[in-house]
Amino acid sequence: NLRVTTRTGDYVVRLTQSDAGLLGIDRDAEHANTRSAAEAGVGAQVVDYRPDLGMLVITFLPGTALTNETIGAPGVIARAADAIRRLHAGPRFSGDFDMFIRQAGYLALVREHGFSLPDGYDAFAPQWERVRRALAVRPPTTVPCNNDLLAGNFIDDGQRVWLIDYEYSGNNDPAFELGNTATECDLSREQTDELVEAWTKEDPAFRARVDLQSLCSEYGWALWGFIQAATSPIDYDFHGWGMERYDKAAATFRGPA
Repeated sequence: NLRVTTRTGDYVVRLTQSDAGLLGIDRDAEHANTRSAAEAGVGAQVVDYRPDLGMLVITFLPGTALTNETIGAPGVIARAADAIRRLHAGPRFSGDFDMFIRQAGYLALVREHGFSLPDGYDAFAPQWERVRRALAVRPPTTVPCNNDLLAGNFIDDGQRVWLIDYEYSGNNDPAFELGNTATECDLSREQTDELVEAWTKEDPAFRARVDLQSLCSEYGWALWGFIQAATSPIDYDFHGWGMERYDKAAATFRGPA
């Protein structure tokens, strides 16, 4: 991601590598959904898209990227929930996102290539199936979701929050968006309550669904980390990143909740 300043304004140029196939990224959908997010009033405007160069150019959003610490500051969670709600009420996205489908694809890829997997990952398959069946009892109406709202993908200008990075965007269960945000941002139970209550009226069933989708996020995205650890040229501890999420999921699978 490069910030480019010209006489006409500030822009961000996103340059991508050829990791789209392994990680399940559709660059055309990313482009289309970035445009839709801008139309919903929560994302940067698209200036140009050059798939031949692996390049997406968007307007620069002034503000501060949140962290797991700053998202808990007074008023920030409410602003974040407002942005999420406006995205979900915006134009339908290109493509759908389902973590059960993605997890199965990632796991097959890990096995096919012999990538490292924690001992015990497969042992949770029966519990994973129970989660899938529980969520399928009341299938949700899907909405356009970012699906990757870690703290750094929220830009706070002090008045409102903007959402960036639509690589994994697609129509999905809104409870996944909130559950993924809760676990990626390390929100406490009270902060997660605040996020959910700012997004919708009190609904114990939906709140429980958010907790299950947090677990889905952890168990599924952990595999993303293991794939990146085996394939990415970036100097970063992707295995540790994946283990952090796997350990969270394992604790929940084993725990009384």
